[in-house]
Amino acid sequence: MKRYRIALVPGDGIGKEVAPAGKRVLEALAEPGSDCAFDFEEFPWGADFYRQHGVMMPEDGLDALKAKDAILFGSAGDPAIPDHITLWGLRLKICQGLDQYANVRPARILPGIDAPLKRCCAEDLDWVIVRENTEGEYAGAGGRVHRGFPLEVAADMSVMTRTGVERIQRFAFRLAAGRPRKRLTVVTKSNAQRHAMVMWDEIAAEVAREFPDVEWDKEMVDAMTARMVSRPASLDTIVATNLHADILSDLAAALAGSLGMAPTANLNPERVYPSMFEPIHGSAFDIMGKGIANPIGTFWSLVLMLEHLGEAEAARRLMHAIEQVTANPKLHTRDLGGAATTSEVTEAVCARVRAAAKKSVATA
Repeated sequence: MKRYRIALVPGDGIGKEVAPAGKRVLEALAEPGSDCAFDFEEFPWGADFYRQHGVMMPEDGLDALKAKDAILFGSAGDPAIPDHITLWGLRLKICQGLDQYANVRPARILPGIDAPLKRCCAEDLDWVIVRENTEGEYAGAGGRVHRGFPLEVAADMSVMTRTGVERIQRFAFRLAAGRPRKRLTVVTKSNAQRHAMVMWDEIAAEVAREFPDVEWDKEMVDAMTARMVSRPASLDTIVATNLHADILSDLAAALAGSLGMAPTANLNPERVYPSMFEPIHGSAFDIMGKGIANPIGTFWSLVLMLEHLGEAEAARRLMHAIEQVTANPKLHTRDLGGAATTSEVTEAVCARVRAAAKKSVATA
């Protein structure tokens, strides 16, 4: 049996509810008869840690994470602390510090979900958005001078390197090549951003020559929003910059039903460092402590984690359990128009995982 070391970083808000729910699901997967097991270590980093120590995580926190096989992250954000402090002090510090440069966000309409696009094209919404995750618009370059004076200046610079663009484009083309449709759309804004985004386009064309079986096209990011709504069947795998993919993936999640169900994998594809898995929803302080947060995005993120760890059968079993639960309207949380609690959805997924395991043992 393979044992995996999992770092649990609940973070803030409803992250403290959905991350423990994810732990319970992994524990259900690891019950007798399973081929894998999990050892957890929880790290209490986030806004509460900041209030005590003045930082979102310890300076040497990355060293503790490097020894793990994977990281399960909840969310970052607190209304009492500026967003740039919570984001840069925790999530981005981990993503950049562990070179998790490939952010992967699947989007499709799960069974039983009444999504905005379901009535016209439910089967056409099956996308994977690849987001460059360590540079671009979130490189952190810039600054402010002359604060408080009329001539105050603030600048944020998008920084793209050839190495960074090549590796995310190559990752996206390779991912597209492994999907049935073998289709990739490269999102750009090179008509207005005439330096970095032009290089982005040029490198996409160069990398495309390595993948002759992949059909690819280019779309301006503003036009892409309309295309996602009006022509979803024309899309399959999508690659975009840090900011563009951040925005487009939220749109994709809403079109598929709810941000509460959308998963994320922050990957270090070379596996030099552990990868991190998280739901894309925020800390949602307005519903914190009410027990109504949708944990499906966390559970789907665990599917991505299991796939990354090479546990394909466990991933398949968990995804099947998730789809069985979403198919039941009585197990829909408030964001889906239902009244189910976080705990009820969690226990339902765990029960189906256990039932599948017993069936597998009985037929072996």
